[in-house]
Amino acid sequence: MSKEIVVALDALENERGIQADVLVDAIEVALEKAYEENYDNETNVEVKFNRQRGTIKVYQVKTVVEGDVVENHNTQISLHDAHQLHKDYEIGDQIKFEITPSDFGRLAAGKAKQIIIQKVREAERLKVYNEYKDDLDEIITGEVAYQDNRYLYVTLPGGKEAAMKQSDQMPNEQYRNGDLIKVLLTEVEQENKRGPQIFVSRTAPDLVKRLFEAEVPEVQDGTVEIKAISREAGDRSKVAVVSYNENLDAVGTLIGQRGARVQTVISELSGENLDIIQWSEEPSEFIVNALKTTEKAEVLEVIFDPSNDRGVTVLVPDDQLSLFIGKRGQNARLAAKLTNYSIDIKPESQREEVYATMQEHADQINHANQENMTADIDFKDVTLD
Repeated sequence: MSKEIVVALDALENERGIQADVLVDAIEVALEKAYEENYDNETNVEVKFNRQRGTIKVYQVKTVVEGDVVENHNTQISLHDAHQLHKDYEIGDQIKFEITPSDFGRLAAGKAKQIIIQKVREAERLKVYNEYKDDLDEIITGEVAYQDNRYLYVTLPGGKEAAMKQSDQMPNEQYRNGDLIKVLLTEVEQENKRGPQIFVSRTAPDLVKRLFEAEVPEVQDGTVEIKAISREAGDRSKVAVVSYNENLDAVGTLIGQRGARVQTVISELSGENLDIIQWSEEPSEFIVNALKTTEKAEVLEVIFDPSNDRGVTVLVPDDQLSLFIGKRGQNARLAAKLTNYSIDIKPESQREEVYATMQEHADQINHANQENMTADIDFKDVTLD
């Protein structure tokens, strides 16, 4: 084997911390497979690489068996024949016979280089993984490097490169080389494969959360908690908050004096609209808060569907229907994501139809329950004053 391989092993051990013994073991295993593929796959072989001399030898390994007749000459040798080699051999001992092909050196050198390259990649990916694994779901400021047809590449502090998928790029932003942007570290892959290893996002809901943590001390220390976020990145997000200090208004805390705090976050999100709402453990109240976009907006009733644990119909004044649904249905869609309820918004003029539908659902369940000898149920509705 080339002396260059030996020099490379020593350099990798000293400079990159990759143990040469690990590389040697991997090379030997790879060469055993290479021998079987290129010479004889029935021969039981063992490859030994001499790190000091840079030489490599192939041995056929045979086990000593009882009797004069063997079943497999590739893997066995009779006790009689073994004694011809050395009288101390016993049944079960293994004897190695060198069978190194004359042209094996070139194949061995090529395989060794492949293994070294592979192990170097593995070591580099492991180093990156260990460096960034503790930063998962955290904000990092990076510099836009370049873009291809799959990813936007961002250079992180320290020079490592992260990839941003198209789905993680804000639709209202244009990225130019050299731009400094705040990104959320969403994934660090450890597996040895080609392609990006670090992935970041500008559209993840947690980016909004981390930005508020950085801007609002009460969120960072836990006095105010962000309970849920629904987001259509670049356009609008809804953020549900709760205060654990009865003297502190959660919504006002995130908004800040004259809107200073929320405006800072909005600016970081390139003008994305943010609705800060009060979270409630009471589902009906939470749904109302999530839907209302102005103080004048009025929810008349929240009716829970007896046939669907996460289904709800909301009655609103006829002239406010479009307000609650929102442009292209966005307000209703974000409220549903935020509350984890399927929300159907209906005008007050359809109250009777809504009640009839809910009663029909309740009757169907009552009928089914009666068949199973269970009690009747009625649908639940909440009337808001």
